Amino acid sequence: MANIPTDLQYTEEHEYVRRGRDGVAEIGITDYAQGELGDIVYIELPKIGTKFGKHDVFGTIEAVKAVSELFAPIGGEVVAINERLDKEPALVNSDPYGAGWMIKIKPSNPSEIDALLKSEAYTKHIGQ
Repeated sequence: MANIPTDLQYTEEHEYVRRGRDGVAEIGITDYAQGELGDIVYIELPKIGTKFGKHDVFGTIEAVKAVSELFAPIGGEVVAINERLDKEPALVNSDPYGAGWMIKIKPSNPSEIDALLKSEAYTKHIGQ
């Protein structure tokens, strides 16, 4: 059974958002998503300063089984990327909600976070 923290917001495409106290949102993929993908071998992330709209593709994730696009759950500007993932992409498998985070975005419209799925709705979405 997938780990679905109650303090995060989720998308139907299996990204999560953690709202920071400074207004910056941390984004990654869920435990369920990494489990479905299998062993992650490469992650392509955007450069700091890149701006995205909600649902824009912000990168790709490559696993032994497949390559998938990563979708921005909210619009905004990338203010940080997890550079450890260049050398250690498997952090997404071992710790998706901690060391395996992907990007941090300064939201252009913070209320977009509130429109995302809560943990209960995401749990239902994935059939658990």
